[in-house]
Amino acid sequence: MPNISKLPSYPASLWMEQNSANTFSLLTEDVSADVTIIGAGITGITAAYLLAKEGLKVTLLEAGKVIGGTTGFTTAKISSQHGLIYQDLIKQHGQEKALLYYEANQEGLSFIQDCINNLKIDCDFRTLPSFIYSTSKEMEQKVEEEANAYLKLGIDGGFAHSEDLALPFSIKNAVMMRDQAQFHPVNYLNGLLRAFTKLGGKVYEHTRATDIQADSSIVKTENGCKVKSNHIIVSTHYPFNDLKGLLFSRLHVERSYALAAKVKEGNIPDGMYLSADKPTHSIRSATGPDGKKLLLLGGHGHPTGQNDRDTSTHYEKLAHFGSKYFDIEDIPFHWSSQDIFSLDNLPYIGPVKKGTENVLIATAYAKWGMTNGTIAACILKDSILNKDNLYKDLFHPSRSEVDYSNTKTFVKENATVAKELIKGKIKRESRSIEELKHDAGGIIQLDGKKVGAYKDKEGTCHLVKPTCTHMGCDVVWNDAERSWDCPCHASRFSYKGDVLEGPATKPLKRIES
Repeated sequence: MPNISKLPSYPASLWMEQNSANTFSLLTEDVSADVTIIGAGITGITAAYLLAKEGLKVTLLEAGKVIGGTTGFTTAKISSQHGLIYQDLIKQHGQEKALLYYEANQEGLSFIQDCINNLKIDCDFRTLPSFIYSTSKEMEQKVEEEANAYLKLGIDGGFAHSEDLALPFSIKNAVMMRDQAQFHPVNYLNGLLRAFTKLGGKVYEHTRATDIQADSSIVKTENGCKVKSNHIIVSTHYPFNDLKGLLFSRLHVERSYALAAKVKEGNIPDGMYLSADKPTHSIRSATGPDGKKLLLLGGHGHPTGQNDRDTSTHYEKLAHFGSKYFDIEDIPFHWSSQDIFSLDNLPYIGPVKKGTENVLIATAYAKWGMTNGTIAACILKDSILNKDNLYKDLFHPSRSEVDYSNTKTFVKENATVAKELIKGKIKRESRSIEELKHDAGGIIQLDGKKVGAYKDKEGTCHLVKPTCTHMGCDVVWNDAERSWDCPCHASRFSYKGDVLEGPATKPLKRIES
Protein backbone atom coordinates (compact mmCIF):
# COMPACT_ATOMS: atom_id res chain seq x y z
CA MET A 1 0.00 0.00 0.00
CA PRO A 2 1.28 3.52 -0.79
CA ASN A 3 2.51 5.29 2.32
CA ILE A 4 0.15 8.17 3.14
CA SER A 5 3.10 10.08 4.57
CA LYS A 6 4.57 10.15 1.07
CA LEU A 7 1.63 12.12 -0.29
CA PRO A 8 2.34 15.80 -1.02
CA SER A 9 2.51 17.80 2.21
CA TYR A 10 -0.56 19.79 1.26
CA PRO A 11 -3.56 18.57 -0.71
CA ALA A 12 -3.45 19.42 -4.41
CA SER A 13 -6.22 18.90 -6.96
CA LEU A 14 -5.36 17.25 -10.26
CA TRP A 15 -7.55 19.82 -12.03
CA MET A 16 -5.98 22.84 -10.33
CA GLU A 17 -2.46 21.54 -11.01
CA GLN A 18 -3.14 21.97 -14.71
CA ASN A 19 -4.97 25.28 -14.34
CA SER A 20 -3.65 27.81 -16.85
CA ALA A 21 -6.41 30.38 -16.48
CA ASN A 22 -5.68 34.03 -17.03
CA THR A 23 -5.45 36.13 -13.90
CA PHE A 24 -7.93 38.92 -13.33
CA SER A 25 -7.58 42.14 -11.39
CA LEU A 26 -9.13 43.17 -8.10
CA LEU A 27 -12.15 45.47 -8.26
CA THR A 28 -10.91 48.88 -7.06
CA GLU A 29 -13.79 51.20 -7.96
CA ASP A 30 -17.57 51.33 -8.07
CA VAL A 31 -19.00 49.89 -11.29
CA SER A 32 -22.39 49.15 -12.81
CA ALA A 33 -23.75 46.28 -14.89
CA ASP A 34 -26.96 44.67 -16.04
CA VAL A 35 -26.15 41.56 -13.98
CA THR A 36 -23.74 40.97 -11.12
CA ILE A 37 -22.69 37.35 -10.57
CA ILE A 38 -21.01 36.39 -7.30
CA GLY A 39 -18.93 33.21 -7.52
CA ALA A 40 -16.87 32.00 -10.49
CA GLY A 41 -17.54 28.27 -10.50
CA ILE A 42 -19.51 26.25 -13.01
CA THR A 43 -22.83 28.03 -12.39
CA GLY A 44 -21.41 31.55 -12.25
CA ILE A 45 -19.19 31.22 -15.32
CA THR A 46 -21.85 29.42 -17.39
CA ALA A 47 -24.50 32.02 -16.48
CA ALA A 48 -22.06 34.86 -17.23
CA TYR A 49 -21.34 33.40 -20.68
CA LEU A 50 -25.03 32.86 -21.48
CA LEU A 51 -26.08 36.36 -20.39
CA ALA A 52 -23.20 38.02 -22.25
CA LYS A 53 -24.27 36.13 -25.39
CA GLU A 54 -27.68 37.77 -24.97
CA GLY A 55 -26.00 41.19 -25.06
CA LEU A 56 -26.17 41.96 -21.33
CA LYS A 57 -23.39 43.72 -19.47
CA VAL A 58 -22.17 41.20 -16.87
CA THR A 59 -19.76 41.60 -13.96
CA LEU A 60 -18.39 38.38 -12.40
CA LEU A 61 -16.95 38.62 -8.88
CA GLU A 62 -14.80 35.93 -7.25
CA ALA A 63 -13.57 36.00 -3.64
CA GLY A 64 -10.40 34.09 -4.52
CA LYS A 65 -9.21 32.70 -7.84
CA VAL A 66 -11.70 31.84 -10.58
CA ILE A 67 -12.62 28.14 -10.57
CA GLY A 68 -10.87 27.90 -7.20
CA GLY A 69 -13.90 26.63 -5.28
CA THR A 70 -15.76 23.35 -5.39
CA THR A 71 -15.68 23.10 -9.20
CA GLY A 72 -11.89 22.79 -9.08
CA PHE A 73 -12.10 19.97 -6.54
CA THR A 74 -14.72 17.68 -8.04
CA THR A 75 -14.53 14.17 -9.48
CA ALA A 76 -15.87 15.82 -12.68
CA LYS A 77 -18.46 13.29 -13.74
CA ILE A 78 -21.02 14.81 -16.12
CA SER A 79 -23.87 12.51 -15.30
CA SER A 80 -27.58 12.29 -14.54
CA GLN A 81 -26.90 9.19 -12.43
CA HIS A 82 -26.75 10.75 -8.97
CA GLY A 83 -26.62 7.76 -6.68
CA LEU A 84 -29.76 5.74 -5.95
CA ILE A 85 -31.90 8.84 -6.32
CA TYR A 86 -34.69 8.11 -8.78
CA GLN A 87 -36.57 5.63 -6.60
CA ASP A 88 -36.58 8.30 -3.86
CA LEU A 89 -37.58 11.10 -6.23
CA ILE A 90 -40.58 9.07 -7.39
CA LYS A 91 -41.65 8.50 -3.77
CA GLN A 92 -41.08 12.11 -2.72
CA HIS A 93 -42.17 14.06 -5.77
CA GLY A 94 -43.98 11.68 -8.09
CA GLN A 95 -43.03 10.15 -11.40
CA GLU A 96 -43.52 13.31 -13.48
CA LYS A 97 -41.10 15.42 -11.41
CA ALA A 98 -38.58 12.59 -11.13
CA LEU A 99 -38.51 12.38 -14.93
CA LEU A 100 -38.19 16.16 -15.14
CA TYR A 101 -35.10 16.01 -12.90
CA TYR A 102 -33.52 13.44 -15.19
CA GLU A 103 -34.33 15.50 -18.28
CA ALA A 104 -32.91 18.65 -16.69
CA ASN A 105 -29.59 16.96 -15.99
CA GLN A 106 -29.48 15.36 -19.42
CA GLU A 107 -29.99 18.84 -20.87
CA GLY A 108 -27.08 20.05 -18.75
CA LEU A 109 -24.89 17.28 -20.16
CA SER A 110 -25.91 18.13 -23.74
CA PHE A 111 -25.24 21.83 -23.11
CA ILE A 112 -21.69 21.09 -21.95
CA GLN A 113 -21.02 18.91 -24.98
CA ASP A 114 -22.40 21.58 -27.33
CA CYS A 115 -20.19 24.26 -25.74
CA ILE A 116 -17.13 22.04 -26.07
CA ASN A 117 -17.87 21.46 -29.77
CA ASN A 118 -18.89 25.03 -30.63
CA LEU A 119 -16.06 26.75 -28.73
CA LYS A 120 -13.52 24.02 -29.56
CA ILE A 121 -12.52 23.50 -25.91
CA ASP A 122 -9.84 20.88 -25.25
CA CYS A 123 -10.90 19.37 -21.92
CA ASP A 124 -10.50 15.58 -22.23
CA PHE A 125 -14.26 15.05 -22.73
CA ARG A 126 -15.23 11.38 -23.00
CA THR A 127 -18.65 9.74 -23.36
CA LEU A 128 -18.87 6.66 -21.12
CA PRO A 129 -21.46 4.53 -19.36
CA SER A 130 -22.04 5.20 -15.67
CA PHE A 131 -22.70 2.44 -13.12
CA ILE A 132 -23.88 2.15 -9.52
CA TYR A 133 -22.92 -1.22 -8.07
CA SER A 134 -23.63 -3.15 -4.89
CA THR A 135 -21.30 -5.46 -3.01
CA SER A 136 -23.66 -6.40 -0.17
CA LYS A 137 -26.98 -8.22 0.01
CA GLU A 138 -28.50 -5.19 1.73
CA MET A 139 -27.80 -2.81 -1.15
CA GLU A 140 -28.48 -5.40 -3.86
CA GLN A 141 -32.21 -4.89 -3.35
CA LYS A 142 -31.86 -1.09 -3.48
CA VAL A 143 -29.95 -1.27 -6.77
CA GLU A 144 -32.68 -3.49 -8.21
CA GLU A 145 -35.31 -0.96 -7.11
CA GLU A 146 -33.31 1.79 -8.83
CA ALA A 147 -33.24 -0.23 -12.05
CA ASN A 148 -37.03 -0.55 -11.80
CA ALA A 149 -37.27 3.23 -11.37
CA TYR A 150 -35.26 3.66 -14.58
CA LEU A 151 -37.77 1.40 -16.34
CA LYS A 152 -40.73 3.46 -15.06
CA LEU A 153 -39.13 6.74 -16.18
CA GLY A 154 -37.80 5.49 -19.51
CA ILE A 155 -34.20 6.29 -18.57
CA ASP A 156 -31.63 5.07 -21.10
CA GLY A 157 -30.02 2.31 -19.06
CA GLY A 158 -31.18 -0.18 -16.49
CA PHE A 159 -30.12 -3.39 -14.81
CA ALA A 160 -26.51 -4.43 -15.47
CA HIS A 161 -24.74 -7.72 -14.85
CA SER A 162 -21.30 -8.13 -13.30
CA GLU A 163 -19.77 -8.95 -16.68
CA ASP A 164 -20.87 -5.51 -17.93
CA LEU A 165 -18.51 -3.85 -15.44
CA ALA A 166 -14.72 -3.78 -15.80
CA LEU A 167 -14.07 -3.85 -12.05
CA PRO A 168 -11.36 -5.97 -10.39
CA PHE A 169 -13.65 -7.20 -7.61
CA SER A 170 -16.93 -9.09 -7.42
CA ILE A 171 -20.26 -7.31 -7.18
CA LYS A 172 -23.85 -8.36 -6.47
CA ASN A 173 -25.52 -6.30 -9.20
CA ALA A 174 -25.45 -2.86 -10.83
CA VAL A 175 -27.62 -0.28 -12.56
CA MET A 176 -26.30 1.47 -15.66
CA MET A 177 -26.95 4.79 -17.39
CA ARG A 178 -25.74 5.01 -20.98
CA ASP A 179 -23.94 7.88 -22.72
CA GLN A 180 -22.82 9.84 -19.67
CA ALA A 181 -19.50 11.71 -19.66
CA GLN A 182 -16.39 12.89 -17.84
CA PHE A 183 -14.00 15.78 -18.52
CA HIS A 184 -11.41 18.21 -17.16
CA PRO A 185 -13.63 20.82 -15.45
CA VAL A 186 -11.05 23.60 -15.16
CA ASN A 187 -10.03 23.42 -18.81
CA TYR A 188 -13.70 23.48 -19.80
CA LEU A 189 -14.48 26.54 -17.69
CA ASN A 190 -11.35 28.33 -18.88
CA GLY A 191 -12.81 27.94 -22.37
CA LEU A 192 -16.11 29.48 -21.27
CA LEU A 193 -14.23 32.29 -19.51
CA ARG A 194 -12.34 33.13 -22.69
CA ALA A 195 -15.62 33.25 -24.61
CA PHE A 196 -17.20 35.42 -21.89
CA THR A 197 -14.42 38.01 -21.85
CA LYS A 198 -14.40 38.14 -25.68
CA LEU A 199 -18.05 39.13 -25.42
CA GLY A 200 -17.07 42.04 -23.16
CA GLY A 201 -17.66 40.38 -19.82
CA LYS A 202 -15.76 41.67 -16.77
CA VAL A 203 -14.12 39.37 -14.23
CA TYR A 204 -12.69 40.46 -10.87
CA GLU A 205 -10.71 38.10 -8.66
CA HIS A 206 -9.87 38.45 -4.95
CA THR A 207 -13.01 40.56 -4.67
CA ARG A 208 -15.15 39.14 -1.89
CA ALA A 209 -18.79 40.21 -1.79
CA THR A 210 -19.82 40.84 1.79
CA ASP A 211 -23.31 42.32 1.55
CA ILE A 212 -26.25 42.61 -0.81
CA GLN A 213 -28.72 45.48 -0.71
CA ALA A 214 -31.62 43.76 -2.43
CA ASP A 215 -33.87 46.84 -2.60
CA SER A 216 -31.28 48.80 -4.60
CA SER A 217 -29.53 45.81 -6.28
CA ILE A 218 -26.13 46.79 -4.90
CA VAL A 219 -23.37 44.36 -4.02
CA LYS A 220 -20.79 45.57 -1.50
CA THR A 221 -17.28 44.12 -1.50
CA GLU A 222 -14.72 43.56 1.24
CA ASN A 223 -12.60 46.53 0.17
CA GLY A 224 -15.53 48.97 0.10
CA CYS A 225 -16.39 48.94 -3.61
CA LYS A 226 -19.94 48.64 -4.90
CA VAL A 227 -21.48 47.04 -7.97
CA LYS A 228 -24.88 48.37 -9.04
CA SER A 229 -26.98 46.21 -11.35
CA ASN A 230 -30.53 45.18 -12.20
CA HIS A 231 -30.06 41.53 -11.22
CA ILE A 232 -27.77 39.64 -8.85
CA ILE A 233 -26.87 35.94 -9.01
CA VAL A 234 -25.32 34.35 -5.92
CA SER A 235 -23.49 31.23 -7.15
CA THR A 236 -21.10 30.91 -4.22
CA HIS A 237 -21.94 27.25 -3.60
CA TYR A 238 -23.27 28.07 -0.12
CA PRO A 239 -25.29 31.34 -0.32
CA PHE A 240 -23.99 33.94 2.09
CA ASN A 241 -27.17 36.03 1.68
CA ASP A 242 -29.93 34.32 3.63
CA LEU A 243 -32.26 37.34 3.26
CA LYS A 244 -34.33 35.76 6.06
CA GLY A 245 -35.25 32.91 3.76
CA LEU A 246 -34.23 30.26 6.33
CA LEU A 247 -31.85 28.68 3.87
CA PHE A 248 -29.31 27.82 6.55
CA SER A 249 -31.80 25.52 8.27
CA ARG A 250 -32.57 23.74 4.98
CA LEU A 251 -29.02 22.86 3.95
CA HIS A 252 -26.73 20.03 4.97
CA VAL A 253 -23.01 20.15 4.12
CA GLU A 254 -20.47 17.34 3.77
CA ARG A 255 -16.82 17.04 2.87
CA SER A 256 -15.60 14.20 0.69
CA TYR A 257 -12.17 13.09 -0.44
CA ALA A 258 -10.41 12.17 -3.68
CA LEU A 259 -7.03 11.04 -4.93
CA ALA A 260 -5.50 10.52 -8.36
CA ALA A 261 -3.08 7.60 -8.55
CA LYS A 262 -0.55 6.23 -11.00
CA VAL A 263 -1.20 2.55 -11.56
CA LYS A 264 0.31 -0.25 -13.55
CA GLU A 265 -0.62 0.00 -17.24
CA GLY A 266 -3.96 -1.58 -18.09
CA ASN A 267 -5.18 -1.62 -14.50
CA ILE A 268 -7.71 1.25 -14.84
CA PRO A 269 -11.29 0.29 -15.75
CA ASP A 270 -13.19 2.10 -18.47
CA GLY A 271 -16.48 3.68 -17.45
CA MET A 272 -17.55 5.59 -14.34
CA TYR A 273 -18.48 3.76 -11.16
CA LEU A 274 -20.09 4.54 -7.81
CA SER A 275 -20.74 2.12 -4.96
CA ALA A 276 -24.20 1.87 -3.45
CA ASP A 277 -22.61 0.61 -0.23
CA LYS A 278 -21.10 2.87 2.42
CA PRO A 279 -18.49 4.20 2.63
CA THR A 280 -18.98 5.39 -0.92
CA HIS A 281 -16.28 4.73 -3.52
CA SER A 282 -16.25 6.64 -6.81
CA ILE A 283 -14.04 5.30 -9.60
CA ARG A 284 -13.07 6.81 -12.97
CA SER A 285 -10.01 7.42 -15.11
CA ALA A 286 -8.36 10.79 -15.75
CA THR A 287 -5.46 12.19 -17.73
CA GLY A 288 -2.45 13.47 -15.80
CA PRO A 289 -0.27 16.50 -16.63
CA ASP A 290 2.13 14.19 -18.51
CA GLY A 291 -0.70 12.83 -20.68
CA LYS A 292 -0.72 9.45 -18.95
CA LYS A 293 -3.80 7.80 -17.54
CA LEU A 294 -4.52 8.09 -13.81
CA LEU A 295 -6.98 6.31 -11.54
CA LEU A 296 -9.32 8.75 -9.79
CA LEU A 297 -10.90 7.55 -6.54
CA GLY A 298 -13.35 9.49 -4.39
CA GLY A 299 -15.64 9.07 -1.40
CA HIS A 300 -15.59 8.75 2.41
CA GLY A 301 -17.76 11.82 3.02
CA HIS A 302 -18.80 13.17 6.42
CA PRO A 303 -20.55 16.31 7.71
CA THR A 304 -18.13 19.25 7.66
CA GLY A 305 -16.47 19.85 11.01
CA GLN A 306 -18.28 16.91 12.62
CA ASN A 307 -15.65 14.22 12.21
CA ASP A 308 -14.21 12.77 15.40
CA ARG A 309 -11.18 11.21 13.72
CA ASP A 310 -8.22 12.88 12.06
CA THR A 311 -9.37 13.95 8.61
CA SER A 312 -6.21 12.52 7.03
CA THR A 313 -7.53 9.03 7.77
CA HIS A 314 -10.02 9.43 4.89
CA TYR A 315 -7.14 9.69 2.43
CA GLU A 316 -5.58 6.64 4.05
CA LYS A 317 -8.77 4.64 3.59
CA LEU A 318 -9.07 5.67 -0.05
CA ALA A 319 -5.44 4.69 -0.63
CA HIS A 320 -6.05 1.37 1.11
CA PHE A 321 -9.09 0.66 -1.08
CA GLY A 322 -7.14 1.58 -4.21
CA SER A 323 -4.11 -0.55 -3.36
CA LYS A 324 -6.32 -3.52 -2.50
CA TYR A 325 -7.81 -3.74 -5.98
CA PHE A 326 -5.49 -1.74 -8.27
CA ASP A 327 -1.74 -1.88 -8.73
CA ILE A 328 -1.00 1.63 -7.40
CA GLU A 329 2.55 2.90 -7.86
CA ASP A 330 2.22 6.48 -6.64
CA ILE A 331 -0.40 9.04 -5.54
CA PRO A 332 0.67 12.46 -6.87
CA PHE A 333 -2.64 14.22 -6.15
CA HIS A 334 -5.14 14.21 -3.32
CA TRP A 335 -7.83 16.75 -2.44
CA SER A 336 -11.19 17.23 -0.75
CA SER A 337 -14.34 19.16 -1.56
CA GLN A 338 -17.49 20.43 0.05
CA ASP A 339 -20.98 19.49 -1.09
CA ILE A 340 -24.40 20.84 -0.13
CA PHE A 341 -27.64 18.91 0.16
CA SER A 342 -31.26 20.12 0.30
CA LEU A 343 -34.07 18.57 2.31
CA ASP A 344 -35.73 16.88 -0.66
CA ASN A 345 -32.89 15.83 -3.02
CA LEU A 346 -33.47 18.77 -5.38
CA PRO A 347 -31.29 21.90 -5.75
CA TYR A 348 -32.54 25.36 -4.85
CA ILE A 349 -32.44 27.57 -7.96
CA GLY A 350 -34.13 30.97 -8.21
CA PRO A 351 -35.10 33.85 -5.89
CA VAL A 352 -34.64 33.20 -2.19
CA LYS A 353 -38.01 34.74 -1.29
CA LYS A 354 -40.87 36.78 -2.66
CA GLY A 355 -40.11 40.46 -2.96
CA THR A 356 -36.46 39.93 -3.84
CA GLU A 357 -36.84 38.39 -7.30
CA ASN A 358 -33.85 40.46 -8.47
CA VAL A 359 -31.55 38.34 -6.24
CA LEU A 360 -31.19 34.74 -7.40
CA ILE A 361 -29.37 31.79 -5.86
CA ALA A 362 -28.22 28.34 -6.96
CA THR A 363 -27.15 25.76 -4.40
CA ALA A 364 -27.53 22.20 -3.02
CA TYR A 365 -26.26 20.20 -5.99
CA ALA A 366 -25.54 17.22 -3.69
CA LYS A 367 -22.17 16.28 -5.25
CA TRP A 368 -23.51 16.55 -8.82
CA GLY A 369 -22.67 20.11 -9.75
CA MET A 370 -21.49 19.54 -13.31
CA THR A 371 -25.00 18.93 -14.68
CA ASN A 372 -27.04 20.59 -11.90
CA GLY A 373 -24.81 23.67 -11.94
CA THR A 374 -25.06 23.95 -15.72
CA ILE A 375 -28.85 23.67 -15.87
CA ALA A 376 -29.01 26.14 -12.96
CA ALA A 377 -27.22 28.72 -15.12
CA CYS A 378 -29.75 28.14 -17.91
CA ILE A 379 -32.69 28.58 -15.49
CA LEU A 380 -31.20 31.76 -14.02
CA LYS A 381 -30.55 33.19 -17.48
CA ASP A 382 -34.16 32.59 -18.49
CA SER A 383 -35.39 34.12 -15.23
CA ILE A 384 -33.44 37.32 -15.86
CA LEU A 385 -34.67 37.47 -19.48
CA ASN A 386 -38.28 36.79 -18.36
CA LYS A 387 -38.41 33.61 -20.43
CA ASP A 388 -40.29 30.46 -19.49
CA ASN A 389 -38.21 27.54 -18.32
CA LEU A 390 -39.49 23.99 -18.01
CA TYR A 391 -37.52 23.37 -14.80
CA LYS A 392 -38.15 26.65 -12.96
CA ASP A 393 -40.84 25.38 -10.57
CA LEU A 394 -39.12 22.05 -9.91
CA PHE A 395 -36.06 23.76 -8.40
CA HIS A 396 -37.67 26.94 -7.01
CA PRO A 397 -36.30 27.70 -3.51
CA SER A 398 -39.76 28.47 -2.12
CA ARG A 399 -41.25 25.12 -3.19
CA SER A 400 -43.08 23.12 -0.56
CA GLU A 401 -40.86 20.47 1.00
CA VAL A 402 -43.13 19.42 3.83
CA ASP A 403 -43.65 15.70 4.15
CA TYR A 404 -42.91 13.40 7.06
CA SER A 405 -39.41 12.40 5.99
CA ASN A 406 -38.38 15.99 5.22
CA THR A 407 -39.71 17.25 8.54
CA LYS A 408 -37.54 14.69 10.34
CA THR A 409 -34.54 15.81 8.28
CA PHE A 410 -35.28 19.47 9.07
CA VAL A 411 -35.50 18.81 12.81
CA LYS A 412 -32.39 16.62 12.82
CA GLU A 413 -30.31 19.16 10.87
CA ASN A 414 -31.19 22.03 13.19
CA ALA A 415 -30.74 19.89 16.29
CA THR A 416 -27.23 19.06 15.04
CA VAL A 417 -26.43 22.76 14.63
CA ALA A 418 -27.66 23.50 18.16
CA LYS A 419 -25.68 20.56 19.53
CA GLU A 420 -22.47 21.69 17.84
CA LEU A 421 -22.98 25.27 19.02
CA ILE A 422 -23.37 24.17 22.62
CA LYS A 423 -20.64 21.51 22.46
CA GLY A 424 -18.11 24.04 21.21
CA LYS A 425 -18.87 26.44 24.04
CA ILE A 426 -18.59 23.93 26.87
CA LYS A 427 -15.69 21.85 25.58
CA ARG A 428 -12.44 22.55 27.36
CA GLU A 429 -8.92 21.82 26.09
CA SER A 430 -6.00 21.24 28.43
CA ARG A 431 -3.18 21.44 25.90
CA SER A 432 -0.71 24.26 26.08
CA ILE A 433 1.00 25.90 23.13
CA GLU A 434 4.22 24.11 24.06
CA GLU A 435 2.54 20.72 23.65
CA LEU A 436 1.55 21.46 20.07
CA LYS A 437 3.80 19.66 17.57
CA HIS A 438 5.21 21.26 14.42
CA ASP A 439 2.76 21.27 11.46
CA ALA A 440 -0.13 20.60 13.83
CA GLY A 441 -3.12 22.55 15.05
CA GLY A 442 -5.91 22.47 17.58
CA ILE A 443 -7.59 24.27 20.46
CA ILE A 444 -5.26 25.25 23.30
CA GLN A 445 -5.49 27.17 26.55
CA LEU A 446 -3.66 30.50 26.52
CA ASP A 447 -3.87 32.87 29.49
CA GLY A 448 -7.00 31.03 30.63
CA LYS A 449 -8.76 31.44 27.27
CA LYS A 450 -9.60 28.99 24.52
CA VAL A 451 -7.51 29.77 21.42
CA GLY A 452 -7.15 28.18 17.99
CA ALA A 453 -3.49 27.50 17.23
CA TYR A 454 -1.48 26.14 14.32
CA LYS A 455 2.28 25.62 14.72
CA ASP A 456 3.91 25.56 11.27
CA LYS A 457 6.92 23.49 10.23
CA GLU A 458 9.31 26.23 11.35
CA GLY A 459 7.67 26.41 14.78
CA THR A 460 5.88 29.73 14.25
CA CYS A 461 2.46 29.79 15.92
CA HIS A 462 -0.60 31.25 14.20
CA LEU A 463 -3.33 32.04 16.71
CA VAL A 464 -7.01 32.84 16.08
CA LYS A 465 -10.20 33.24 18.04
CA PRO A 466 -11.95 29.91 17.27
CA THR A 467 -15.41 31.41 16.79
CA CYS A 468 -16.99 31.32 13.34
CA THR A 469 -17.82 34.81 12.12
CA HIS A 470 -21.04 33.60 10.50
CA MET A 471 -23.22 32.66 13.49
CA GLY A 472 -20.81 32.15 16.38
CA CYS A 473 -20.19 28.38 16.43
CA ASP A 474 -16.77 27.19 17.57
CA VAL A 475 -14.62 25.97 14.68
CA VAL A 476 -12.63 22.73 14.74
CA TRP A 477 -9.19 21.92 13.34
CA ASN A 478 -8.95 20.00 10.05
CA ASP A 479 -5.51 18.39 10.06
CA ALA A 480 -5.52 17.19 6.44
CA GLU A 481 -6.34 20.60 4.96
CA ARG A 482 -4.74 22.78 7.69
CA SER A 483 -8.00 24.67 8.06
CA TRP A 484 -10.54 25.68 10.67
CA ASP A 485 -13.97 24.21 9.83
CA CYS A 486 -17.34 25.21 11.28
CA PRO A 487 -19.54 22.24 12.25
CA CYS A 488 -22.72 24.33 12.14
CA HIS A 489 -22.92 25.77 8.62
CA ALA A 490 -19.61 24.61 7.13
CA SER A 491 -17.69 27.87 6.77
CA ARG A 492 -13.99 27.18 6.47
CA PHE A 493 -10.96 29.32 7.31
CA SER A 494 -7.23 29.04 6.67
CA TYR A 495 -4.86 28.51 9.58
CA LYS A 496 -4.32 32.28 9.51
CA GLY A 497 -8.08 32.86 9.76
CA ASP A 498 -8.83 33.89 6.16
CA VAL A 499 -12.17 32.75 4.73
CA LEU A 500 -11.81 29.69 2.48
CA GLU A 501 -15.50 28.84 2.07
CA GLY A 502 -18.69 30.60 3.09
CA PRO A 503 -21.29 31.42 4.19
CA ALA A 504 -18.91 33.42 6.44
CA THR A 505 -17.58 36.58 4.79
CA LYS A 506 -15.32 37.84 7.58
CA PRO A 507 -12.04 36.21 8.72
CA LEU A 508 -11.44 34.75 12.15
CA LYS A 509 -9.99 37.26 14.57
CA ARG A 510 -6.22 36.89 14.78
CA ILE A 511 -4.53 36.84 18.17
CA GLU A 512 -1.03 38.17 18.69
CA SER A 513 1.25 35.66 20.40
